[in-house]
Amino acid sequence: MAERLVQVPAAPVTLEGDLTLPERARGVVLFAHGSGSSRFSPRNRHVARRLNEAGLATLLIDLLTLEEEEFDRQSVVLRFDIGLLAARLIAATRWLGEHRDTRHLRIGYFGASTGAAAALVAAAELPHAVGAVVSRGGRPDLAGRALARIRAPTLLIVGGEDTEVLELNAQAFAQLHCEKELTVIPGATHLFEEPGALEQVTRHAREWFERYLIPAEVRPTGTG
Repeated sequence: MAERLVQVPAAPVTLEGDLTLPERARGVVLFAHGSGSSRFSPRNRHVARRLNEAGLATLLIDLLTLEEEEFDRQSVVLRFDIGLLAARLIAATRWLGEHRDTRHLRIGYFGASTGAAAALVAAAELPHAVGAVVSRGGRPDLAGRALARIRAPTLLIVGGEDTEVLELNAQAFAQLHCEKELTVIPGATHLFEEPGALEQVTRHAREWFERYLIPAEVRPTGTG
């Protein structure tokens, strides 16, 4: 499962990402970071490793260039530009659909923080390309009117102690008309730093992607 650096065109810029392809991968999950994070997020990389072990390829990508990240550190503007982030995700999704190693795989999104809103907007724009969405401590409320147009099965995961974000997720959940689930991790705060909390996130995400991205006949035994 070698990880390799890839260049993803998203006119007028080129984005860098880390693509990991397990042998005989049965799906691919595109990670959407937000709120000042990057593809090196230790939490998302932990989730990605577990997905790789389950036979899912992963693409962790920086949705902003280095220059944009520097500007965002000073202005805190681009991380909330959901339209821009969603457009970059759409470009990465199309790249996956054309890349020789991933074009045969169903695509899922794993979004965190504002990246979750971008993932939902992109899923609404690409209903036939995106097979499932998972949000970890996300801001789905920032997806606005796109929520009602989403067709991909969507799982929202929130910490039980992350009360403000939990309320925002509940409001967004009510606007979804797709297959959906809101999972609350008891005792967890926004970053899921409590013992065992991130593992619970990982398990729920893996099961969701296995259910909706991997054909039933090739799922590992015991995944349903």
